[in-house]
Amino acid sequence: MPTKSRKRLFIGVDIGGTKVAAGLVNAAGEIVAEARGKMAAQGTAEEGLRSVADVLDSLLRNPRGRGASAIGISVPGWIDSARGTLIGAANIPCWKNFPLAPQIAKRYRLRTRIGNDANVAALAEAAWGAGVGYRNVFYVTIGTGIGTGIIQSGRIYEGRTGCAGEGGHTTIDFHGPLCNCGKRGCIEAFASGTAIGKNARQWLIDGAGATSTAGVSKMLALAGGKIEAVTSEIVAKAASQGDNLANEVLRQTAEYLGIWLGNIIELFEPDVIVFGGGAGRLIMSRAKQVRDTLETWSINPRWREIPIVAAKYGAESAVAGAAALWLPSAAFKRRRNAA
Repeated sequence: MPTKSRKRLFIGVDIGGTKVAAGLVNAAGEIVAEARGKMAAQGTAEEGLRSVADVLDSLLRNPRGRGASAIGISVPGWIDSARGTLIGAANIPCWKNFPLAPQIAKRYRLRTRIGNDANVAALAEAAWGAGVGYRNVFYVTIGTGIGTGIIQSGRIYEGRTGCAGEGGHTTIDFHGPLCNCGKRGCIEAFASGTAIGKNARQWLIDGAGATSTAGVSKMLALAGGKIEAVTSEIVAKAASQGDNLANEVLRQTAEYLGIWLGNIIELFEPDVIVFGGGAGRLIMSRAKQVRDTLETWSINPRWREIPIVAAKYGAESAVAGAAALWLPSAAFKRRRNAA
């Protein structure tokens, strides 16, 4: 029979540029019902709100939905958590300085909170995933970009207004490539999934190591002979087949991440570092190379005690994490040997 904690339900909503996903999440972090729909991100503010409402209405038609006690919302942008406002998100241009949480709370008469997608994913890992039992969790999600979240004693570190934690836009080389954010040399511009594909394409164009011991790079063959079709997924596949150039691209990516994490450890000294996202799984296959780089780029005498682990949650991390916005900090378990 389910425990009382498993019966308590929260609604988690994940809003992206093209889709809205919502789920009923119990206090054990299990998603027990789901609904999905399209997001009218290019429309008016009301059309965007209607997209979210359509998915929530569908979810709440599930008999279990009547037991939901609160709503958490994940968005890929800048937020003011105290006001429940989405300040802006590049992928959701229909909303700017939009009071999303108050609007949803008014419509459904349920308490509603809002959080940045990387932050709530970090919260899910701290509550129910790879970060369980650790007081301070640093979470990295690597995909199209790089997002980060900082959890301290069961709470998201949000900074003064809720905009803190944008670790993907910390610079490791001010002479580096221009990032989409407008700055130069952000770790996102060096080591995101997008950057891995871009770096591999540039190496192929330049001819630097374009041939392996087996001849032409397997990346090119996997891309149908089209350099412009090389992606991080193709780099990963070619590397697994022993391609020299693909492995060099990933070695260099791991080095960039090690340099960056050295700064994170110096500043924050987390109890654990969790890697998530599609390309995050790829980076976990290079965790030893990341740690080898940290030998040079971290001066913290105890950095070797910090585990680097793979996230538990995949694509559902934002739904689970949005629901976790309603967990009390006491719900976060501590390891017996924790300080």
